[in-house]
Amino acid sequence: MLLLLSVTLPVFLVLGFGYLSAWRGWITESAVDGLMTFAQSFAIPCLLFLAIARLDLAQEFEFALLGSFYAGALAGFAAGLLGAYYIFGRTLEDSVAIGFVGLFSNSLLLGLPITERAYGADALQANFAIIAIHSPICYAIGITAMELARARGGALRQLPGKVLKAMSRNSLILGIGLGAVVNLSGLPMPEVLVQALELMARAALPAALFGLGGILYRYKPEGDMRVILYVVAVSLVLHPVVVWVLGSMAGLRVEAFRSAIITAAMAPGVNAYLFASIYGTAKRVAASAVLIGTGVSILTATIWLSLLP
Repeated sequence: MLLLLSVTLPVFLVLGFGYLSAWRGWITESAVDGLMTFAQSFAIPCLLFLAIARLDLAQEFEFALLGSFYAGALAGFAAGLLGAYYIFGRTLEDSVAIGFVGLFSNSLLLGLPITERAYGADALQANFAIIAIHSPICYAIGITAMELARARGGALRQLPGKVLKAMSRNSLILGIGLGAVVNLSGLPMPEVLVQALELMARAALPAALFGLGGILYRYKPEGDMRVILYVVAVSLVLHPVVVWVLGSMAGLRVEAFRSAIITAAMAPGVNAYLFASIYGTAKRVAASAVLIGTGVSILTATIWLSLLP
């Protein structure tokens, strides 16, 4: 267990340094926002662009991997939405936002570095295959469900346009899309450009983890604690369990199986709070679930690692 903690703890310590710095006032809120803007709008898109541009699409985009992972994600979305609505009596809009918390695991800022520390950089190909369609799929599901909830049977002609517009403004999706274009076209990239992108990419995860810690300091664990703990359990337990069962049944190869489980077992991502903020609903629940889930996942990620082959 101590050996496994040595894999996960450095990731959470960097995050903790950001939290401590924000708490003690060593870094201002505007500086944290600037760091996260750099990480999410520039460095991480560069990381994703390079990863997708170099990915062996024929080998890594396998149905068993993506099918098992996203079936688990959909199970988390359904459990979060239905539980919030029927068990905790939340409004339908609240329930969709809470369902999004169970849908969107932190595949990038937590899943990627933990997989790399546990199994090495060569083990990240399946992670990148999942990440390549993570934001597009999750946002498409969340936006569609929320617009349906808000329409209440009204005209839905504008729904496809709203979904596409929201996704086209996401820098992560743009980085993934451009990487796919380069991959599929075989377009050569100048070496000097590749080196510049690699410099940006190397800064992506440390900067994002530190900034995420600063962001999490703002999220006070408020709201209905029962629904918060419920959706955290959905994210940290239900999602990886479904992936484990389906991945085992599908005969998923070991490397892909490990990446799928680790990614599924991560805490809700900050995008869960951003989604709630966009629609102005269930913001306290989403923010608190991100904070508490991230803290609890120090233990749960170690447990899942101990169970993996």
